[in-house]
Amino acid sequence: MDILGFIKGELLEIIEFNDDSRDTLAWRFPDEDKSIKNGAQLIVRESQVAQFAYLGQFGDCFGPGKHTLVTDNIPVLTKLKGWKYGFESPFKADIYYVTTRLFTGNKWGTANPVMMRDKDFGVVRLRAFGTFDFRITSPAIFLKEVAGTDQHFRLDEFADTMRSRIVSVFSEALASCGVPALDVAMRYSELGDALLPLINPQVSAKYGLEITSFLVENISVPPEVEAAIDKRSSMSAVGNLNDYVKFQMAESMTKGGDGGSGAAMPAQMAMGFGMAQEMVKSMQQQPQSPPPLPGAGAPAAAPELLSTAQAAELLGVAETDVVASLEAGDLKGKKIGSTWRITRTALNSFLAE
Repeated sequence: MDILGFIKGELLEIIEFNDDSRDTLAWRFPDEDKSIKNGAQLIVRESQVAQFAYLGQFGDCFGPGKHTLVTDNIPVLTKLKGWKYGFESPFKADIYYVTTRLFTGNKWGTANPVMMRDKDFGVVRLRAFGTFDFRITSPAIFLKEVAGTDQHFRLDEFADTMRSRIVSVFSEALASCGVPALDVAMRYSELGDALLPLINPQVSAKYGLEITSFLVENISVPPEVEAAIDKRSSMSAVGNLNDYVKFQMAESMTKGGDGGSGAAMPAQMAMGFGMAQEMVKSMQQQPQSPPPLPGAGAPAAAPELLSTAQAAELLGVAETDVVASLEAGDLKGKKIGSTWRITRTALNSFLAE
């Protein structure tokens, strides 16, 4: 037997890792009980680092390039092994290749709604999801806290842990940022950028990672809050409530001629306002009794105070429109108990505006 050939076969001369996968985070070089010889070649490719470990302690870390393993370039390992006269004989150590490239498009989402206080809706529940990109920045921390001694540690083994950690930080940040629920949808990018300084210190110290991009793709609210938002949007679309009620009054006066179908034309609107003003003048010159209410007897003398139903009947509009104007303060009136009373003077002033 060729003793020299046998010894040579038991020594590692070239150490490298050809990674053709897209999900490898860490890979331990399979030594198969072979020893590393003095002067062995360590090859580290771009987006890789090689981390040495000896008896459970982390030694030297090598970046991309071709490295000759001699005493001069493994000072930490030399100290750990206790070589008094330098590295001259073969030795055994674990070598971990860690991928440092950017891992993109990782999904995150809230499993349960996030509770937050909102100035518009009080306490609301929000659900959110999006994506994030990350890279390994501290191989020693990552191996110690995440990968351990796993022979081949892949992305899917870490996805759930990473997702839950990010959701936890996101929930805390969203609850404390004070962004109204109505504004969240317009501030997705701003919210993601604001969360990075909060997330990175925690994941860096805990896992040896850096989150390079954090995207919020959607934040949703419960159906009842969506209904409230839609209602508020409709109110905003109406604009000035006073003008809207006047428009409805004028429109209702002109609908009799067109069968109540379609919106009033500008000329019809002008006619409606003119008719309303003529009615006011007539009431000022010659007051007359309002139409009797259902169940009432003979018409009484024209009262100074009108009910909402009487005012609506005089103007030819719905009573709800009159009540809406009173509650908005556009039409002046007096509330006695739960009943509104309107003076003819206030009604005249309202239509004259």
